[in-house]
This record gives sequence, structure tokens and C-alpha cells, in this order.
Amino acid sequence: MGDTTDDASWIRVLARVIDAAHIVVADRLAATVDDAVSGVGLTADVLVADASQLVLTSMSSAGETRMDLVTTLAGRAFQLGEILPGTGEDGERLLWVPILDGTDRIGVLRIGLGADDRDDDPALRQRVWSLAGLVGHVVATKSVYSDRLRRWRVDGAVSAPSELLWQLLPPLTFATDRVVVSAILEPHDQVAGDAFDYNVDGDVIDLAALDAAGHDLRASVTTALAITALRNARRSGEQDLVAIAAHADALIATQAGSRQFATAVLARLDTATGELAMLNAGHPPPLLVRGGKVIKELGPPPRPPLGVTLLPGRSATAAVSHDQLEPGDRLLLYTDGITEARDASGTFFGEERLVEFTEHAAASGLSAPETLRRLTAAVLAHQGGRLQDDATLLLVEWSPEAYLRMLPSGLQLDLGRDR
Repeated sequence: MGDTTDDASWIRVLARVIDAAHIVVADRLAATVDDAVSGVGLTADVLVADASQLVLTSMSSAGETRMDLVTTLAGRAFQLGEILPGTGEDGERLLWVPILDGTDRIGVLRIGLGADDRDDDPALRQRVWSLAGLVGHVVATKSVYSDRLRRWRVDGAVSAPSELLWQLLPPLTFATDRVVVSAILEPHDQVAGDAFDYNVDGDVIDLAALDAAGHDLRASVTTALAITALRNARRSGEQDLVAIAAHADALIATQAGSRQFATAVLARLDTATGELAMLNAGHPPPLLVRGGKVIKELGPPPRPPLGVTLLPGRSATAAVSHDQLEPGDRLLLYTDGITEARDASGTFFGEERLVEFTEHAAASGLSAPETLRRLTAAVLAHQGGRLQDDATLLLVEWSPEAYLRMLPSGLQLDLGRDR
């Protein structure tokens, strides 16, 4: 049996997982990881988080064992992105290790230490962190063709409109050493017209938040057409936001039947300079957070929503604004399902409460994805746990330190940054 921190032993652990991952089905992934770490005297289980980030589901139990993500130590490791020591029901010492695919939060890795109680050993933590990163990549690739794993990751069934949209979306979180982009959608199992998108090429990130009219399959199709048009225009070499929006207008208008439309914010951020260009198509204006305070709304005067056809002789005014971000700035894009969430008395969640919560999260030093998880929880609590409208949040943080808040502290991380 290898040593729990010996380099050669851990090379064998990682090699066994990599080699097995080529052909292992999702149901056997946790067993594969557990078998690999047995060589260094440890045990392992993989727990995946659902889309609402409320539940952790054990893959080793075929989904039968579930843990609350909000109140448990395992959930806290997920929330804070930290490796946390714990104790199992049998008294065994444990390590709860965040699982990321890149920087997208997948779940947690449960490491049983057996006879080794060195849960504070930096070398051991370094090893299990590397293993968790590998597991995150494997889970993400297996999710594409495993209905059972996808069901665990959404905590049950989803509607047909929601199924369509989730197939289109990029990962909920992406980061470089300059910027973090994170998003969340609710209700994750019923969302129809809301969506987000981003694209990263070199220093430039393209961003979009969208909200199609309606709450049915037709709304999902409208949003899908809008996202398809935006991507198709960019991939054809188009860089002008006005022209990209016009592509979406034209494609949405091809639908038969009554006219459909989608409000949207389209933006482009140069992560090298902080220059932000933005077009607003009838959407709530994004909020700029600087120094822990929401200082203003951003964006030009809105043009009509995507897909709206004006009467003959009238033309749409499509202005693009240009702003200069400062290091540490956060940009919050949202749909009206956030501010228009109502409590039992009919009171809106409102922009003022949104601003207050956003400022509180900034002051708390929370990571972008954890900020959105807690903000969404607050909106859900305001409306009694179930939203009546789709709600989307997209948070962009332009900072060379932002990504560090999503990674465990105290580790020697070689992230391959330019030196």
C-alpha cells in the first residue's frame, strides 16, 4: 500500500482514474475513484450538486444518498471552495474537497482517511485537490451522455422547454486570471424563456442575458433562436453588436404564427483593458458594483427587443455604450423575474433589495458563484420558495484576484499563468 502523500503512489492513483475514465460509465465513476485511492489507504465518494445548488447526491449509492447543501459541512466546502475536515458517522476522519470542472462547481469529493488522521497535512490536501480536479473534468464529460447523471445534477425531472434551454447553455461559471463569469437560472426545472450566454476568445468576452416572452416551449424556441443567431454571427466574424442583434432579429422573425420577441443585453468586455461595450434590447439595465457599492446602471438607451418588427417607415435606434471598468468592478445582469418576484402580500423583491443584497455580498468577499447562489436563495425565500417567473442572474467580476476566491486557500497552485 502506498503512502498517502508519496509522489509515486499518487501518480498511480491519478493514472488509474485517467485510464479508467476512457471507458467507465457514469454509474461506476465513484467506484473507480474509490478503487484508485485504496492504493494509498483512503476511500472516496463523489457527490454532485443539483442545478439549484440545494442538494448533494452520492454517486456511489446510485443516487439514493442525498445531503443538504446549505446546512452540512460537505455543503460548506462546496459553498466556500475550501477543503474542510470532518468526521463520519462511524467516527472516521474525513476531508470534504470541492470538485470543479475548470471553475464550474460540480460537487464535493468525500475522502475517508481510514487509519490516517492527518486531515491537516498540506501535502495530502494538495493530492486530493488534484484528484478532485480530475474527477470534475470526468463528471462534466460523462454528463453529456448519461441521463442518470444529468438527472442527479438537476435533482429530478425537468420540463421540455427547460430541457431545450439547458442543452444550449455554457457552464455556469468560467474564470481566467483576469475575470470571472458566473450565472444561475431559476426555477431550474421549469425555466422556459430566460437564458445567458458567453464566449471567450483571447482577451475578449462576449456576454448575453436574454428573456423571451412567454413561459412555454415557444419561449424556449425563441431564446434558442436568439442564442443561435448571436453565436452564428460571431462565428462568421461579425463583431459589431448592432449587426449581431440584427441577426437575432431576423432569425426570430422566421417563426410561424404570432410574433415572438426576447429582451436582451449584449456586451463585450476586453479583459486586458477593462473596456466594456453594451447594447440593450428592451432589457433591465445591468448594475455596476464598485468598491462594494452599486454606483449606477449601465448601458445605452434601449432599442426594441430582439425580433420586434417595426412598422414601415420606422427604424430602430440601436445605440452602443462604452464604459471603462476599474479593477475589482462587478457587473450584474439580471432578468425581471428577479426584481418582480412577489411575496404573499404582493410586494416585489424590487431593485432596491437587489442592490442591498448585492452590496452585502460584495462586502462579505464571497465568490461570484456563491454570491449568485445566496442571492437566488433570497429571491426564492421572498416568493415562498417557488418563482412564478423565470429568473436569471449573470455576474461578471473584472479582477486579477477574483478567481482565487473559488479555490482552496493554503495550497501551492500552479495555474500556468503568464510570468
